[in-house]
Amino acid sequence: MKLTKGLFVGAAFAMALFTACSSSNNSKLTVSGLDPAKFDTTLNEKPVKLFVLKNSNDMEVCVTNFGARVVSICVPNKAGVATDVVLGYDNIAQYADSVNNASDFGAAIGRYANRINQGQITVAGKKIQLPRNNFGHCLHGGPSGWQYSVYEGNQLNDSTLQLVLHSPDGDNNFPGNVTATVTYTVTSDNTLDMKFEATTDAETVINMTNHSYFNLSGDPSKAGTNMVLYVNADNYTPCDSTFMTTGEIKPVYGTPMDFTKRHALYETIGDTTFTQLKYGRGYDHNYVLNTYKDGKGDDTKVAASLYSPESGIYMEVYTNEPGIQVYSGNFLSGSVTGKKGIAYPQRASVCLETQKFPDSPNKKDWPSPYLKPGEKYFSHVAYKFSVR
Repeated sequence: MKLTKGLFVGAAFAMALFTACSSSNNSKLTVSGLDPAKFDTTLNEKPVKLFVLKNSNDMEVCVTNFGARVVSICVPNKAGVATDVVLGYDNIAQYADSVNNASDFGAAIGRYANRINQGQITVAGKKIQLPRNNFGHCLHGGPSGWQYSVYEGNQLNDSTLQLVLHSPDGDNNFPGNVTATVTYTVTSDNTLDMKFEATTDAETVINMTNHSYFNLSGDPSKAGTNMVLYVNADNYTPCDSTFMTTGEIKPVYGTPMDFTKRHALYETIGDTTFTQLKYGRGYDHNYVLNTYKDGKGDDTKVAASLYSPESGIYMEVYTNEPGIQVYSGNFLSGSVTGKKGIAYPQRASVCLETQKFPDSPNKKDWPSPYLKPGEKYFSHVAYKFSVR
């Protein structure tokens, strides 16, 4: 998904925050090279820190409770070298600076991931206007979505982190007081398991996802289009020139949208004669997963996979959701400087965001995102890493 701007803090505050966070050099660096002291601060009168999860097989995941963001994922490459495979920043100041460093890097997106047409929904018979922050649409919950909120963090053990957010009625105009929980677990088989849960006291819409930007080579200074992608989907949902789904579901066969047979992104991403790739400047599309049938997803079957021939790192995606957004980092431009001072070029990464289909509140035939009191929203995604 496209980088979006929030309205959290300004550049001056962010620089002051960075200075405060950098004042301590007593903390031990993580395997990925992060300094936890640069994440230890207070935002909106709430404590923020870096949580480190690990297993016994040399996998480490670092998460900040600001936006429930995955900051780093370190896994062994084919040579056994610890490799950070996601984009992001190495300090809380850049994450919090929504003016100069606006990003969704690694965030738990809510209340509604992806786009809602013209920011308009109808809930319990009432028409509601949401903030518009992307081509006239509401993207990722609006300009101050949950990626700019501070979650309550509770590390349950070395490998599990639980993050809780209380979103008030009217948050970005969404109805209902919502309590959302994100649970990250690093399992013994080098899987980052994510569970998203939510309850509400009034009918609302919920569609959460994780927005990690993956570059499995470990070198995000270069485009990641040599990564090999597989998507277990015979169909996708086309978009118009504003990235809004048209309501159609079309087959991928015979088009550059087809990843049912795995291939490197560079082989098809440049086909601007295909309208969908021209509109998206590459891939920025929702796929209709074959693993979701009769209203139920099968998270025991592979929904997608990504592979780097350079590092040998192979990632499988499992989910109970009906769709997955494939975003090829088209709006990265080299203007964003991330971890280790690396400027991220266009298409430096691939996002694989499991989700309800974009604009599903306005497409009645698509899987419903509506949540009522007494019900529990539950979304599951697992990213499993290995080497080949």
